[in-house]
Amino acid sequence: MTAIVSKTLAKRIEDLLPQTQCTKCGYPACRPYAHAIAAGEANYNQCPPGGAEGIERLAALLGKPVIPLDTTHGEERPRPVAVIDENVCIGCTLCMQACPVDSIAGAAKQMHTVIAELCTGCDLCVPPCPVDCINMIPVTGDKTGWDAWSQPQADMARERHDRRLARDEREHEEAEARAAVSKAAPAPEQTQPAEDDAEAKKRAIIQAAMERARKKKEEMAKLGAGPKNTEHVSTAVQAQIDAAEARRRRLGLADQDDDQPDGSNKKS
Repeated sequence: MTAIVSKTLAKRIEDLLPQTQCTKCGYPACRPYAHAIAAGEANYNQCPPGGAEGIERLAALLGKPVIPLDTTHGEERPRPVAVIDENVCIGCTLCMQACPVDSIAGAAKQMHTVIAELCTGCDLCVPPCPVDCINMIPVTGDKTGWDAWSQPQADMARERHDRRLARDEREHEEAEARAAVSKAAPAPEQTQPAEDDAEAKKRAIIQAAMERARKKKEEMAKLGAGPKNTEHVSTAVQAQIDAAEARRRRLGLADQDDDQPDGSNKKS
């Protein structure tokens, strides 16, 4: 019975929070903070976006006195909106990943922009930006707390946050499922890697060059202009020739009866 009452209380507390999902209270979102208040693990004055009016609402629900905002979690302030300097943005997507309500539009390596009417002013997109191109601009004048926010905005922010959580959970489960299938599946048959394709292309180019060289040699031989300097080759040069010939044979580019530098035919 206690668990049911506690859950109901947590839900009622959550309904009174502004749903900015800013984490300033010390919890990852408004719902965990509500549960912590209901469980007596957190105080009801830790929400700067809710401000003094938010504390009054929670105090009335809990039957407790109105107390000042715990400013170690932040000050009550006019509501800001994130603005991206699109001339500086590098399209890293880190701000999109940080936004708890999907209020930033963009794609990798493309300019990002904030959908102002969806932004809750949570500040979470600012720290991860590697080029400091995000500014938080106050848009409510002197109005702070719930005066700078509304219940329809809070409801929309909670809905968008819940959708994001559901999407993240779904993607996590799909990734785990793919990993499990990949781990359980038998090893795929060996297929020719891309490196083999590149090597085959290289062989074809070399083979064509060798064919041209062979034809050139035959033409020169008919004219009595055979290869020069093929006798008394130094040991170092001969080693280079032998190494090159070995590479050609490994690549399948040398015929069994290729002419050798000394004019002889090497037979296998």
